Amino acid sequence: MVMTVELPIEHANAEISPTPSARPSRFVRPALGLLLPVTLAAAWELIVWLGYSNGRLVPPPSRVFATIVELARSGELVRHIAATLTRVALGFGLGVLAGTLLGAVSGYWAMARRLLDPSIQALRAIPSLAWVPLFILWLGIFETSKIVLIAVGVFFPVYLGVMGAILSVDRKIVEVGRVYRLSGPAMIRRILLPAVLPAYVVALRVGLGLGWMFVVAAELIGASEGLGYLLLDGQQLGKPAQILAAIVIFAILGKATDWLIEIAAAPFLRWQDAFGRQGGAA
Repeated sequence: MVMTVELPIEHANAEISPTPSARPSRFVRPALGLLLPVTLAAAWELIVWLGYSNGRLVPPPSRVFATIVELARSGELVRHIAATLTRVALGFGLGVLAGTLLGAVSGYWAMARRLLDPSIQALRAIPSLAWVPLFILWLGIFETSKIVLIAVGVFFPVYLGVMGAILSVDRKIVEVGRVYRLSGPAMIRRILLPAVLPAYVVALRVGLGLGWMFVVAAELIGASEGLGYLLLDGQQLGKPAQILAAIVIFAILGKATDWLIEIAAAPFLRWQDAFGRQGGAA
């Protein structure tokens, strides 16, 4: 009897406890994302080194890296990164706040959706550069117009994500809340918020990506510093290495901030029993 009881327990513990070979996969899987860009960079470096291309219009990674180091030593890189990060952070915060509030209102109340959504959808179709002269006229060429333009880019995906997530909540779950006579705030906190949170995180990531795109347009508004200004300066002075250096830094900062959102949201999404969490999509 002792053996028949202990064997299943040991077998279950062996299945639950992670094997030593599975632990490094937590570090190996993120590193796989570097495989493609590193391979492409090494291939282009080799092509230029072998003389198949002069690398004038598309400089090799070594020349781009040297440009980044030169900008860092002169102190310009830190100044440009700080200016762009500040604008993106303020614009992202403002856009998320407005998009979340209006998206929640439009998703929860049908009358508000009928009043607000047609106008917001019409404004969403306006190109980002079309706002530039209007914001200059209204807000001037200083930081306010740049931050508002970034907030406009962030607002629309967050608004659509929140409204769409609320509208797609399973009606049966809402009926369960009504059966238990949950109040309006309790219904939001215990039913709607957990159901909306996964889509909300996706909307935040999409909005952040658009915020990084809009910051380039924002820094066209009389900016004297920022990564967008670095791009334009490289174009006007004919410095392709500087242009690529700015693009690489944009990519690194964009991925880093997107990763921060993932890390911050992970504790709130542990309850999900999703396909990707089981490693099936890996």
